[in-house]
Amino acid sequence: MTNLWTSAEHALGYLTQADQIPHRTEGEAVLLEEVPKTVKRILDLGTGDGRLLGLLKIERPSVECIAVDFSPTMLEAVKTRFKNDSKVEVVAHDLDEALPDLGTFDAVVSSFAIHHLSHNRKRSLYVEIFNLLRSGGIFCNLEHVASPTPRLHEKFLKAIGRTLQEDDPSNKLLDVETQLKWLRNIGFHDVDCYWKWLELALLIGLKPKC
Repeated sequence: MTNLWTSAEHALGYLTQADQIPHRTEGEAVLLEEVPKTVKRILDLGTGDGRLLGLLKIERPSVECIAVDFSPTMLEAVKTRFKNDSKVEVVAHDLDEALPDLGTFDAVVSSFAIHHLSHNRKRSLYVEIFNLLRSGGIFCNLEHVASPTPRLHEKFLKAIGRTLQEDDPSNKLLDVETQLKWLRNIGFHDVDCYWKWLELALLIGLKPKC
């Protein structure tokens, strides 16, 4: 399957455009509201340059974090961002493979990464996330999801300044409803789409308290 994220050119191109994605900050703001200020450990899957962790640590400066990515360019960027923060550990790992033993977490977050995985792997990753969350832990996935119609997909591409020909072949988009159903079936509670704009959506689920 096509995945361009090992390419430095592709990764750097994304970083230069990340701040220009329409409404992205709205979704991030909702995610920041939902992650408790009291969390002790956060896992960020597909961390990129560490943008989301950086935002989370503004009000949670002492939280321990593990940042996971497989792109050499992104790994270098996140290491640079947190070079003076001993609370952030950077782990090189391809999410196509089962997660390594990283311990347990109060929160698992991801931002525009899981949609690069096959649908089967998405679901198995959600199971792994559920298992490594502590009692009452939260999973927040700010994600690129599939549009229900081709016209709406074209509308989204136009909104971000792309054409169908420029569509990223690394994307393996899946609709919101299917993913919410998976999360519920896995055992997450209070599962919902907490925010959405066209193909950008924030999916959240909580692990029940023991």
